[in-house]
Amino acid sequence: MVELVSGQEGSLLPKTPESQRWRWPVALLCFYGFLVQLKPGEPFITPYLLSPEKNFTQEQVTNEINPVLSYSYMAVLVPVFLLTDFLRYKPVLVLQSLSHISIWLLLVLGTTLLQMQLMEFFYGITMAARVAYSSYIFSLVPSELYQRVAGYSRSAVLLGVFSSSVLGQLCVSLAGLSFQKLSSISLAFVSISLLLAVSLPWPRRSMYFNLAKHEARSKLAPVKPGSSPPASSCCPLSRFRSSMLFQMLKELRNVVKVPGLRLWCLWWIFNSTGYYLVLFYAHVLWNKVYPATENKKVYNGAVEAASTLLGAMTSFVASFVKIRWSLWSELLIGIITALQASLLLLMGTTDSIWACYIAYTLFRGLYQFLVPIAIFQIASALSKELCALVFGVNTFLGTILKTIITIIVVDKRGLGLAVHPQFMVYFFYFALLTLVYLTCAAWVIAKHKCEWRDGRATAEAMPTELTPMETTATDQDPLPSVPRNRDTWGSSG
Repeated sequence: MVELVSGQEGSLLPKTPESQRWRWPVALLCFYGFLVQLKPGEPFITPYLLSPEKNFTQEQVTNEINPVLSYSYMAVLVPVFLLTDFLRYKPVLVLQSLSHISIWLLLVLGTTLLQMQLMEFFYGITMAARVAYSSYIFSLVPSELYQRVAGYSRSAVLLGVFSSSVLGQLCVSLAGLSFQKLSSISLAFVSISLLLAVSLPWPRRSMYFNLAKHEARSKLAPVKPGSSPPASSCCPLSRFRSSMLFQMLKELRNVVKVPGLRLWCLWWIFNSTGYYLVLFYAHVLWNKVYPATENKKVYNGAVEAASTLLGAMTSFVASFVKIRWSLWSELLIGIITALQASLLLLMGTTDSIWACYIAYTLFRGLYQFLVPIAIFQIASALSKELCALVFGVNTFLGTILKTIITIIVVDKRGLGLAVHPQFMVYFFYFALLTLVYLTCAAWVIAKHKCEWRDGRATAEAMPTELTPMETTATDQDPLPSVPRNRDTWGSSG
């Protein structure tokens, strides 16, 4: 009989030898997630590049240095995603830490434009390698604990970002440290995170490659002397076609046929593209609006801390939203996208740095409000494995779109726009998305009213709350073929 340890209500955990084995690795990995975010110089990279210490021009930072991040991220995202599973996560985390060290070494010692572009290249690698952290933790625990450990890992990252931003602002405003010294402190922290990454335990399983090998090995029947092996064991193409990865790639065709999945996947692609473009160039905008001559008057760290805290709060509030999602999803997305567009219009036209700060904080909070809703709507209708693949495809398509916009709008080989015209482009981008979402919302609501009047309404009778997937997924129609309870890692974005 399994003994239960009772804590808070709804937090019963089985007290078994297996649970004792995963507690320490999960705690160590969460601490790594916290420590790797301790880069107090990160909110001040743009002011550092534009300061007399580095002496780059605003045009160089905007049109030549920053675009490399989008190109690098797109180039390495798919290889890193595949290597993450093939190498079982840990080597990719070590690569991430080495890239972090390279970033801050180049920031501390680099002086040329090429070195700063190389710094952004390594930054793209660190962003792509985040998938290793988000998926590593699922390989350590049984499937019934996925939701809980996902919360642990996300909380550790958010706490690290918040602590890093606060520490950086205190170092600049109170201690009066230069951006160079702040970068040296960041270098010390990421060096410690490398040591921690090396000490992480090796997972026993992975999602696609090693799991497929393990299952094939366990199902392999003895071959009699003189007999030929099965075709699937000697033909790489046949083995790939029978693999879990190939089956899930086939299932991706069904995703676009489900209206709810299609809506939230498109939101993930298009809105995340605009969101990250704003994040990449917001600091450049702030320096343009208010070119502070003293480091003490730069409040980038405080704004990043406030926006991170607001994002965590709105993500938490989103878990209690209770509406009829099949009817009101488009309208909710349209309203929030319209608010984001208005904030971008304010940022692109105001001369007040504090208005920029507040608009940026609210912009991030609105996006983070929809993130857990999108994760829930996608994950509750898919298996864990297929969910991870869908998130990966969404991220890759969003990265391609972001790269295309960067080439056309930002890069000096394209239009090479200054930062204020860029934000006007982003405003029109979100305004166009708003128009599309509200048009779709009007069509869905009108269709529902017609069906209701004719007695053909099929919408759920009661509003649906963002509850744990175990209690909600049964009410939906999950895509077939891949078992929902397979003991491998999933992804929650």
